[in-house]
Amino acid sequence: MLRPAVGVLALQGDVREHLAALTAAGARATTVRRPEELAAVDGLVIPGGESTTISKLAVAFGLMEPLRDRVRAGLPVYGSCAGMIMLADGILDPRSGQETVGGIDMVVRRNAFGRQNESFEAEIALAGIEGGPVHGVFIRAPWVESVGAGAEVLASYEGHPVAVRQGPLLATAFHPELTGDTRVHRLFTDMVALAAGAPDVAGEAAGAGR
Repeated sequence: MLRPAVGVLALQGDVREHLAALTAAGARATTVRRPEELAAVDGLVIPGGESTTISKLAVAFGLMEPLRDRVRAGLPVYGSCAGMIMLADGILDPRSGQETVGGIDMVVRRNAFGRQNESFEAEIALAGIEGGPVHGVFIRAPWVESVGAGAEVLASYEGHPVAVRQGPLLATAFHPELTGDTRVHRLFTDMVALAAGAPDVAGEAAGAGR
């Protein structure tokens, strides 16, 4: 059975780490920088980084509208940290000119947990993930201020939602790609495989986590 092709938006951020985690999770991981590369993948990861920079580069590279079109068409997308912001329908405190791809009925707050020197790690109980809590790395992380009826909160930390899913869209405020635990990426790879009509492809890589 063919492994799903999952792209990582390679405009800025921790691209290499996501590529490695996706490969370990059973995906055919590749970088995406141009519309034609986006058109060739079954799913997409929007990595952590700087959401304003990613937004502006997506516009400059002619990717913003193709991204929105594919999300509307049902493309599975996973966003971590800055990627969560990019998938939000609203930002409480956007920078001037900052845009989002949207798709998840939520409003997020940028840098909600503090600046770079206030980064922290915590164990997060994440619905849909077996084997105990995941280790969350929070770096200038957002949190979710509010969710609409279509979005499901999968995890919270100190009363703030930090993982949300809506249909084929998944977002976390933390960085699982930095931990060596591939369970979140396996969950997303299974979501991509299911959407592509090849369920449980990522199950072949089930031993690749901790």
